[in-house]
Amino acid sequence: MKTKEPTIINQGLEDEMEVWGYRPCVWKMILVGVGTVCSGGLLLLLLYWLPEWGVKGTCTHTSLRDAHTLLLRTTDEFSRWFRAKVHVMLAPGREPFDSLDRMSTAPLPNGAGDYGISAAHDEHHGKYEAPVQILYFTHHSTKYYWNDMMQNFEFYIGLEDVKVSCASIHSDHSAGLSKTLQDYRRLFFGENEITVRVPSLFKLLIKEVLNPFYIFQLFSVILWSAEDYYYYATAIVFMSVISIATSLYTIKKQYVMLHDMVATHSVVRVSVCRGNKEIEQAMSTDLVPGDVIIVPANGMVMPCDAVLIHGTCIVNESMLTGESVPVTKTSLPSSGEDAAWTYSTEEHKRHTLFCGTHVIQTRFYAGELVEAVVVRTGFSTEKGQLVRSILHPKPADFKLYRDAYLFLLCLVGVAGIGFIYTIVLSIMKKVPAKTIIIESLDIITITVPPALPAAMTAGIVYAQRRLKRVGIFCISPQRINMCGQLNLVCFDKTGTLTEDGLDLWGVQMVEDGSFSPPEADAAEDSLVNSAFVACMATCHSLTKIEGELSGDPLDLKMFSATGWILEEPTEEETTLHNPIMPTVVRPPKQSIPEANQNNPLTQNMELNQLPSCEIGIVRQFPFSSTLQRMSVVVRRLGEKHMDAYLKGAPEVVASLCKQHTVPQSFTETLETYTKQGFRVIALAHRQLESKLSWHKVQSLSRDLLETNLEFLGLIIMQNKIKEETASVLRELRQANIRTLMVTGDNMMTAISVARDCGMIRAHERVIIAEAAPPKDFQPASITWHYTENPVQTKDNQSVEMNLEDGVYARQEQSYHFAVTGRAFAVITEHFPQVLQKLALRATVFARMAPDQKTQLVEVLQSIDYTVGMCGDGANDCGALKRAHCGISLSELEASVASPFTSSTANISCVPNLIREGRAALITSFCVFKFMALYSIIQYLSVTLLYSILSNLGDFQFLFIDIAIILIIAFTMSLNPAWKELVWRRPPSSLISGPLLFSVLTQIITCLIFQVLAFLLVRQQSWYETWTPQSDACNASRSGLSHGLNVTSPHDHKNIKNYENTTLFYVSSFQYLAVAIVFSKGKPFRQPSYRNWPFMLSCIALYTFLLFIMLYPVRAIDNFLEIVCVPHDWRITLVIIVIVNAAVSFILEILIVDIVLRRLVFRSNQGLNLPTEPPSSDTPKEANQHWASSFLSWLFCQTNKPPRVLYMHLALELQDNTDWPPRPSTVTYASNPQSRLSAPL
Repeated sequence: MKTKEPTIINQGLEDEMEVWGYRPCVWKMILVGVGTVCSGGLLLLLLYWLPEWGVKGTCTHTSLRDAHTLLLRTTDEFSRWFRAKVHVMLAPGREPFDSLDRMSTAPLPNGAGDYGISAAHDEHHGKYEAPVQILYFTHHSTKYYWNDMMQNFEFYIGLEDVKVSCASIHSDHSAGLSKTLQDYRRLFFGENEITVRVPSLFKLLIKEVLNPFYIFQLFSVILWSAEDYYYYATAIVFMSVISIATSLYTIKKQYVMLHDMVATHSVVRVSVCRGNKEIEQAMSTDLVPGDVIIVPANGMVMPCDAVLIHGTCIVNESMLTGESVPVTKTSLPSSGEDAAWTYSTEEHKRHTLFCGTHVIQTRFYAGELVEAVVVRTGFSTEKGQLVRSILHPKPADFKLYRDAYLFLLCLVGVAGIGFIYTIVLSIMKKVPAKTIIIESLDIITITVPPALPAAMTAGIVYAQRRLKRVGIFCISPQRINMCGQLNLVCFDKTGTLTEDGLDLWGVQMVEDGSFSPPEADAAEDSLVNSAFVACMATCHSLTKIEGELSGDPLDLKMFSATGWILEEPTEEETTLHNPIMPTVVRPPKQSIPEANQNNPLTQNMELNQLPSCEIGIVRQFPFSSTLQRMSVVVRRLGEKHMDAYLKGAPEVVASLCKQHTVPQSFTETLETYTKQGFRVIALAHRQLESKLSWHKVQSLSRDLLETNLEFLGLIIMQNKIKEETASVLRELRQANIRTLMVTGDNMMTAISVARDCGMIRAHERVIIAEAAPPKDFQPASITWHYTENPVQTKDNQSVEMNLEDGVYARQEQSYHFAVTGRAFAVITEHFPQVLQKLALRATVFARMAPDQKTQLVEVLQSIDYTVGMCGDGANDCGALKRAHCGISLSELEASVASPFTSSTANISCVPNLIREGRAALITSFCVFKFMALYSIIQYLSVTLLYSILSNLGDFQFLFIDIAIILIIAFTMSLNPAWKELVWRRPPSSLISGPLLFSVLTQIITCLIFQVLAFLLVRQQSWYETWTPQSDACNASRSGLSHGLNVTSPHDHKNIKNYENTTLFYVSSFQYLAVAIVFSKGKPFRQPSYRNWPFMLSCIALYTFLLFIMLYPVRAIDNFLEIVCVPHDWRITLVIIVIVNAAVSFILEILIVDIVLRRLVFRSNQGLNLPTEPPSSDTPKEANQHWASSFLSWLFCQTNKPPRVLYMHLALELQDNTDWPPRPSTVTYASNPQSRLSAPL
């Protein structure tokens, strides 16, 4: 029956889901009950594992409005299913922001304003409206409420739901809420608490034990117990108990850590303003959106997201951003253009105090309190969303794990064949029914190895430990394997590629509309009274915390270069004055000159002839990464007017200044500095009108202030490249891993740094894509500018061009695109067809906002790159979280957002992580192949023995599974990573040519040698059906008698026989042979001979097996249920084992590694470009080329299209004569084909 079309909830969001409604069906539930009883509870387990079957099997489809149960399915690539129970609550209104005037003006019957879920119908009589029923369900810590208008479920975020403007927050939401209204809203928003409930050990145990793997183990143990295999069953139970205990400890520990992380602010006492001007103490859990809280002067840890409406706060946001630098938060604008904007936490970050961040200090007017309106609570807050993403992470999308399930299904298929074979054979040989059932089910437990998950995890655990030793900490171990597949890494610039701190190289001031020569020292006495130095001393967000200057490193460098002193008002001083006491900056006393009236600089800047050097900072507009500037309003002591100072990106500052004050050589001068890799900041000044009062300045719009400025000059900062940067980038390039720079800095500076660190090489050209949005009926356009090349090369010179997975020559110079954040936004919106082409060759992304960094990662992932992101935590959280592998260089709490955190603050951690990722990935492949071969080898042995109604003994199983398999599986994972990165990446799929060929050849080899040994032993002259009286040793040679006890009872299970002994010896050596063959070393792991636990285990096992085979020990033979065979046959077995090992080795090393990988799959791993005929190849190269072509044809690899999208794009663009666009051409968005105009 086809399911009805679903409804979409969270449309367009990351957690978009399809939803269906269901109601219980009695007859279906009865059928399920009967089925559960008949299947011994297995049907119930199946319905527990598959929620969609559970719902469809017990319910019938209905509308969402009438549903009792909902079936949810994510719309992402994972298509995960969830079920949710629909609840009903009673409330006096339908939506949280409904007006409840009637309710608030009249006393309630019970004398309270609480219309909770428990409120009964009879409490509302007469003129009170009966409460309405509201349907809701909870999923992943979010409540969804039924909306009759939309006929769908929706969730409430907070105050932003009502699309309130900044001005209306001041006018309509600044008084606070009544207790009644607060209680009503709490019905919808719940308690303001990020609840991380630590589950009880019993709950965790039940959830863990109901895992399909452990249910299968339980089934295996019951089966083995029925066969009297108590020892092996006990060993498996022991292993499972250890595995479950370890897993429970790890999960419990993670829950406790997360609980402790959020518990610091979950419940605190806060001061809340009520609508009647009263202030009362309340618990933070009672807060709802719309409440007004008072931020105390000594600071607090924020229990919610709130927007400042009065006062200023200094906040440490390291929990969210990873940046330990205190941030100044100012009050939300109440007038002007800014106040008309709709409030958004994203757009108004500089006015919003986020949950979990620490307010260090507050500044306020005397008699006025620092107030903030609560906008989000609980899991809707920034921190709540972060915690929810940790509690309910997306599954790691990695091909290895999907292929592993497919491979297991194949093993189940093989087990099915063995199951049918056993039943048919047993019936033909008239075996009792009980034995048939037990032995046929036993073949399934043999084919699917119970130790597989533990063995697969071992390699990752070892890699995690090795990473910890080199200072890389991991909170998502499954991502280690993903690191092995990285083929592109994005780097932040400042603090990542370059030093975190900036050094002041010099200043270049403007005199009479032109630049004066640069000066190295801004602290000279002659400059003390200049507007330039005043701007340097005041235009910052520095503050004193416990007597120490604290703030942005750039601001600290700039301020310290002036030599001035910063003094902040004490709390007592603030309360003594009516206006806010400003922060004061002044030069040290010895620097104040006695007279400055003849100083041409002070005359030129129109300052007083005898000015005071003390300057008070009256208002501050914090730095905005979107606006790329910050400004302050200041007043010099004794002056009647105020001044505005501004600093920011030179291009932005110049656009806000009067044109005649900006030097004509501005562009050339700026380019000179940025091309040398300097970071340049421009300063500007404006004298404000005398009529502006202190209070008017506090409500002044930023846009009105930051205009008609006078250009003061440039500050040139030197940002040195870290020592390790160039060598690491060179290593990544040699390993065929593409590198990008994503920075908020100037374009030319970014290009210069990219050249200096080797990201862009000397002979490679940079093409800047400048995009303009549609304007005045003109369509959006991209202008392509070619930068000057430092190293000139002749036209049409053939230069090698690395295009990710293949290196090919192109008859033109190699090129890189450089894109600004503004251009990126325009191209994303208007040129989607160009965006992917740009992403293929763009290397520098400058002036990128934090959300654009995340968008870029998504674009790169959309063209099938496996993306790594390395940043210092500040502004990179989103991108670090979105990337396949995010590496934070910050050790602060923000690293919770990043899967990996490095304690060394440079990018040397990146190759280390990739090497360990590659080693872990290869280890996973090796272990999986080994475990698959182990199950197949044992399957072959048991199947052959079943043909003579025999089997392996209990202690033989025990020896194989414990002494050989577990020891080998756990020690073969210990190979450390190879010391250098190679150009080749490990395979990402188990279902690939070389791997399948490798496994199949080894299976066939083992099958041939087991069948050979099985048939040969039956052809021996001394062979007979074994009985306790048999003495083949004496029958063959007289000196090797075991002294068998002829009176021993006959083995009713028929374990002791010559076929069993022969196959036990041969298979035991086969396990060791495939372990050594599969334990690959170079080029991704250290050679196996350096893995001494593995080597010692192999040597010890080989020695032991050879010893008991050549020199039998009666006690060991009795324990392992081995029978005595002639010495000649033992020598024959040694020869069989040696030949088997040699064939396995030759097939794996010679055929798979050399022939297939190097000649077939390597040549087709790149871009599958048409191969040029080898004109001047040597005979050896020609033969290799011929062999490669023949084998490619044989394995159907010729002209096979590339599997990933970026390779497709590369192939398309290779033959496109219009790409890259020619210099100074314009691409317009009007035509879908994006026509190119004539050159400008």
